[in-house]
Amino acid sequence: MTANQTHSLLRIYLSSTDKDANDPIYEKIVAIANEHGLAGATVLRGVLGYKAKDRQSSLNISLQKEKYPIVIEIMDKNEKVISFFEKIKSKFDKMTKGCLITIESIDVLFYK
Repeated sequence: MTANQTHSLLRIYLSSTDKDANDPIYEKIVAIANEHGLAGATVLRGVLGYKAKDRQSSLNISLQKEKYPIVIEIMDKNEKVISFFEKIKSKFDKMTKGCLITIESIDVLFYK
C-alpha cells in the first residue's frame, strides 16, 4: 500500500458472539487477513448497536457485558481486498444471524 493512491476499505459489521467453530469470527478474520498479507486490519468494539435480525436483544444494555457490536476494518489495494473477501465469504454464508459487509474506495494520505 502506498500513499497518494486509491485503495479499498472492507468493513464487516457483526457481533462479539458470532463464532466460527468455537472461536470468535472476528479473531479468525483478522488472522486470515494477516496470513494473506493485507496492509492492515482493525477490530473496533462498539458500545451499543443492533442488527436487522437481532433488534430487541442487542439494545438490552444488560446484555452488553457479553454481547457487543464489532466492526472489522481491512484495507489494501482493491484487487487484494476483493480477493480476500472471496476467500472468507463462506464463513458468513453459514451465519444464522445478521451481518453486513461493505466496501468503499479510500484515499491513502500517509502509510508507513
